[in-house]
Amino acid sequence: MPTPEEIIRTHDQAEMVRVHARPTGYTLRIEEPDPRWAQHYAVLERQIRAALGDRVLDIQHIGSTAVPDLPAKPIVDIDLAVADPVDEPAYVPDLEELGFVHWHTEPDWHQHRLLKQLTEPRVHLHVFGPDCPEMIRHQMFRDWLVAHPEDRAGYADAKRTAAARMAATGDDHGALGFGMRDNAIKEPVVLAIYERMFRDAGLLD
Repeated sequence: MPTPEEIIRTHDQAEMVRVHARPTGYTLRIEEPDPRWAQHYAVLERQIRAALGDRVLDIQHIGSTAVPDLPAKPIVDIDLAVADPVDEPAYVPDLEELGFVHWHTEPDWHQHRLLKQLTEPRVHLHVFGPDCPEMIRHQMFRDWLVAHPEDRAGYADAKRTAAARMAATGDDHGALGFGMRDNAIKEPVVLAIYERMFRDAGLLD
């Protein structure tokens, strides 16, 4: 299990190695909560488990589409743990058979691999190794927003603000890196929620 220090650590922007990343023409938008997001995740989980079998060490629906009553970009985020994310031949070809595209790798960020499905609703599949602290953070954040409507509302406001700012500057289209700019606008709100969440969990003094 990761240490508390590993769980609360916020990583700086890591080196990104593009594999098949390219502009997609996607326009950033925030939609009202849709129960079909959870239904789509359930289908994808079954497909991924069928394709990888016992190579799936953990799989979780994370991100805003995993939180009922939270407006979100219509992108289903999934965390997947495998034994060794660096061993791409052990899992990437089988995921590509399901329609995923290996988008990029981030070796300095827990050996993260991002795979995408570009059909609607879009899917971002994040691959990490066993007991990855980032997966724990994602699950904690999801569960905190489910349980705390005031923070859920604050995060929803931050998401709408970010989308509006990016639209106002014409920065809301699918150029490479636009997701990082969206995250940067939301970051103060997110970090404040993380601090409350970590303190409540006893991970901060």
